[in-house]
Amino acid sequence: MSLKEKKCKPCEGGTLPLTSEQENTLKKEIPQWTLLRDTIHKLVRTFKFKDFNQAIAFINAVAAIAEQEGHHPNMCIAWNKVTLELFTHAIDGLSENDFIIAIKVDNLFVNQT
Repeated sequence: MSLKEKKCKPCEGGTLPLTSEQENTLKKEIPQWTLLRDTIHKLVRTFKFKDFNQAIAFINAVAAIAEQEGHHPNMCIAWNKVTLELFTHAIDGLSENDFIIAIKVDNLFVNQT
């Protein structure tokens, strides 16, 4: 089953973050995202829009996806740019949920622009 078809599953402390090998495999499905491997592994992507209103509409749509999936990205807006940062707080690293949200956000972005 591809990431597009999956739903997020609750992730609790005690669950291990993905290995670098697992991250690399899933990253192939979201090539526009940057995989940061600092203290905490994260996915980051900046989206650019025509204006502030489009950026806000995008953030609202991302918020709806996050609520539906029960997995929430960190979001930052700077006029016409939205930067999303994904990682699973409960495990201080990446889970499959982060990749599921990333691909759903990518699909949203393609459909909005």
